[in-house]
Amino acid sequence: MSKTAIVTDSSAYIPEEICKQLNITVAPLAVIFGNETFLDGVTITPSEFYTRLATSKVMPSTSQATPADIHKAFSSLLEQGYDVFGAFISEKLSGTLASARQACDELASAKNKIALFDSENTGMALGFQVMALARAAADGASLADCQKLAEKVRPNTGVFFVVETLEFLHRGGRIGSAKRFIGSMLNVKPILTVEGGKVEPAGSVRTTKKAHEKVIELVAEKCAGRSNIRLATLHANAEANARAALQTASEKLHAVESVLSSVSPAIGAHTGPGTVGLAYCFDA
Repeated sequence: MSKTAIVTDSSAYIPEEICKQLNITVAPLAVIFGNETFLDGVTITPSEFYTRLATSKVMPSTSQATPADIHKAFSSLLEQGYDVFGAFISEKLSGTLASARQACDELASAKNKIALFDSENTGMALGFQVMALARAAADGASLADCQKLAEKVRPNTGVFFVVETLEFLHRGGRIGSAKRFIGSMLNVKPILTVEGGKVEPAGSVRTTKKAHEKVIELVAEKCAGRSNIRLATLHANAEANARAALQTASEKLHAVESVLSSVSPAIGAHTGPGTVGLAYCFDA
């Protein structure tokens, strides 16, 4: 029976030590400052990105993981004797899944050894799906097993996050129906989520502190009555706030796993600095 390997993209920003431990392969998205292109998490780190963002006269743009980078990841794993299951950022937020399909088409002779999946999410909401798949693969799960598990885990994961401004999401066209907040943002902090693969509004409060408290409350509602709750904070140059939120939420929800993660540069270009989010995953 063939071994199965899991591939994802850098928008998940699963901590490097977890990727190594679970044998997760990551295809990088790109961050573009003017004429310079950086590979998310490879040639630019979150801290480097936010430092540059603070002084740059050119606002960054982003690009999906390329078919070439995904092809390289798939090919390497196939050559090692693996079947490949690729779980990627929501297709409504990025063209990365389309790149994966193109890479798969170019590997036509091995097409039955590759399966692709739309997580309908990003950040550690995608990351938790990938980690569940990688743990199953390590225990011998086949491609078909991974497909069934992915369908089961996807509705049990999610993320809520607070942004300091909607400017970045609006400029990047990823704002969804949260655009209704624009024009009333002077004195409120918007709380957003990813629903149906798109960024959607989940509420708003007056201060950052209350917004973080509301995020924990919303996650608690989603996880009520569930078992084996896993939590991850994600932050854009706001580690202290993220750590505090993770500790509070983990104690409140008795989390079996807690992960501190950054917002990847490719996502941070759209959310902006100061963003703090809380992703969750639970057993059905």
